[in-house]
Amino acid sequence: MRLLALSAVAMVMTTAVQAEVRTKVVDYRQGNATLEGFLAWDDAFAGKRPGILVVHQWMGLTDYERMRAQQLARLGYVAFAADVYGKGVRPTSAGEAGAITGKYKGDRALLRARVTAGLDALRANDLADPKRIAAVGYCFGGTAVLELARSGADLAGVVSFHGGLDAPDPTDGKTIRARVLVLHGADDPFNQPKDVAAFQQEMRSGGVDWQMVYYGGAVHSFTQKEAGNDPSKGAAYNATADRRSWEAMRIFFNEIFK
Repeated sequence: MRLLALSAVAMVMTTAVQAEVRTKVVDYRQGNATLEGFLAWDDAFAGKRPGILVVHQWMGLTDYERMRAQQLARLGYVAFAADVYGKGVRPTSAGEAGAITGKYKGDRALLRARVTAGLDALRANDLADPKRIAAVGYCFGGTAVLELARSGADLAGVVSFHGGLDAPDPTDGKTIRARVLVLHGADDPFNQPKDVAAFQQEMRSGGVDWQMVYYGGAVHSFTQKEAGNDPSKGAAYNATADRRSWEAMRIFFNEIFK
């Protein structure tokens, strides 16, 4: 009996050691463009699971989004970090990033098409439950997932972390099928009060199931350590807001995925 018990313990320990977060670079397409995404999942979970699309900030798909995808994988999701800009297109300066984001913010149809391509790639993955999909985005990516929702995409929910809230067409809220969670720095200077008010009115007029959480003392990019620690610059990391917003996302996912 003792030998059987020891064998059982050994099997459990071996499984625990072998189970880990796996990652994979995935090439996919939107029109004539080749895009390069990043997939993460945890072997400790079996079978299909909810899928989370992760959309990057203005510097493109970086180690930051890959880290977030792996964090989501550890929570039991299969996460796919999308590539809006295209394979090999990675800004090296704020000026270059601003020019690229301006292109997509000025062409919302193209932005939606690029994010939808990422959504399709995630939904096609064997581990993803196609009926339980959500999207999260950071800064530019926050704008992108809101645009994805406005496109009428079949999603359980979207989460915008310090994303841009402006919307060229305020009637788009009527096409939103997903539940919406906006996590916002109360002192973010890059979202004008008129844009925040217009966003909220868009949600009300569209009858959207939405939430908006303000974090006091937080400015833009509050989840990103790369933003530094000087709020006077308008973008800075805030550890408290980072922790609280991640927890708010987790609660939201627990609700929408039941």
